This record gives sequence, structure tokens and C-alpha cells, in this order.
Amino acid sequence: MTDDRRPGGSHADRFVGEQDLTTWRTRLGRSLVRCVRWLARRLGPHAAVLVPLVAGLGITVTMTVASAEVYESVMDQDDAAALDEPLLEAAMAVRSPVLDTVVTAYTHVGGVIGMPILAVAVMVALALVRRSWTPVVLITAAAAGSLLMTVAGKPLIGRARPPLEDAVPPYEYSASFPSGHSLNSFVVAGTVAYLLVLRQRARLSRVLTIAAAAVFATTMALSRVYLGHHWFTDVLVAQTLGAAWLALVITAHRLHLTVRRRGTGPVRP
Repeated sequence: MTDDRRPGGSHADRFVGEQDLTTWRTRLGRSLVRCVRWLARRLGPHAAVLVPLVAGLGITVTMTVASAEVYESVMDQDDAAALDEPLLEAAMAVRSPVLDTVVTAYTHVGGVIGMPILAVAVMVALALVRRSWTPVVLITAAAAGSLLMTVAGKPLIGRARPPLEDAVPPYEYSASFPSGHSLNSFVVAGTVAYLLVLRQRARLSRVLTIAAAAVFATTMALSRVYLGHHWFTDVLVAQTLGAAWLALVITAHRLHLTVRRRGTGPVRP
């Protein structure tokens, strides 16, 4: 058997360690592959994978709407305030001029200017190193989905941010839910980590890559609370939505790998 894990091989992204991503062990996974294989026979392999991705985006937007409804119900009962206000007060208690400057500079990395620049730079670098369009497609799809969720979510609730007197300038005036910094950093960092892990053979390298992405996403979310730009529940729900969308993007990529490898052949457990 040839080793499809060799660098530059047509299926170099198939494995995470010894785990073959084109192997589906659950009944739901195998059913999903059968559906995509059916689409591939009619639409072609690339179009067949785009359909689940677009459907997944629709599901995620629906989840945004649903989470907004639940969120609004919780806020109406003031349950969230029991968590949000004490955490904001705790953040205010540890602020200092130096720390405020450092955290403000850091949070700009996940902002409307910093995050696109970072995402494009990493995307181009990965595409050149791998000599593949996969990083371009995945990172673009992931970022577009998270941006759509942010844009769709904010007007649904229109929740006000913490009071300006409790925030660190520069101030922000858009709706507080969901936190775009938290959502976008989670999705982009998670997608980049996934792409890196696919080409890392050492377990320690994979663990460190995932840990670095988790630290980046978590600290970016906490920076929003520290600065008083978002309530804690805003960043928490944003990261939950980000995790759901990231899972759908990865699943779409796995389906693409499966269709490329097996075509219309049988689905093996």
C-alpha cells in the first residue's frame, strides 16, 4: 500500500496521526458520505462538497437565531446579570494603565482590521508552503461564515455593551451580542490549527498547535471582558457558535477528502 501521508501527495491531508479522516465510524457519518457521494455523481466532487458547506452555513445561521432567542429569554429573567456584572467588576479591579495598553493592543489583533490581515497572511503562507488551494478555501469559508453569524446576530438582540464609564477606550458602539472578536478568533485560529495538524506527524507538535489556538481564542475573548467592551455571556455564546461552525467546516473538508479518495465506491466503517 502506498503511503498517502507523504508530503506533497494527493491525499497528504488524510491523516491526523494514525487517524484516517476518510474513515467514518458512526452511522450518521456514513449516511452523510452516502448523501455526498450521491451528489458527486450528479454535480461533480467539488460541487457536491459545496452543497453540505452551504447547508451547514444555513444551519449555523439558524443556530445563531435560536441562540439569540434563548439568550434574550435568559436576559429577560436577569439570570445572566448574576454572572456578567461580577466578572466585569473583577476585571475592573485588576486594571492598570500598563495592562490596559497591552490588552488594547492585543485585542486589536482580533479586530476588523487586525484579524483579516492576520488571516490573509497565514492563508497565503500556508497555501505557498503546501502548494495547495485548501488553506485558501477553508480559511475563506470559515471566516465568511463567522462574519455572517456576527452580522446576523447583532441586530437580532441589539444588546447594549457595558456602560462606557466601565470600559477602557477606545470605545465601541455596535451591539454587544455576539462578540465578533471572540467568534472570529475562535473560527480562524481553529481552522489554522486544523490545517497545521494535518501535516504534523509528531503528537507533541499537534498538541502544542491545538493548545496555542485555544490560548489565542480564549485570551482574545477574555480581553473583551477585561476592557469592558463585552459582557462575559456575549463572548461565551460567540465561542459556542464558533465551535459549531468550525466543526461544520472541518466536516465539509473531510467529506471532500473522502469523495476524492473513494469516488462513488462503498462507504467503509
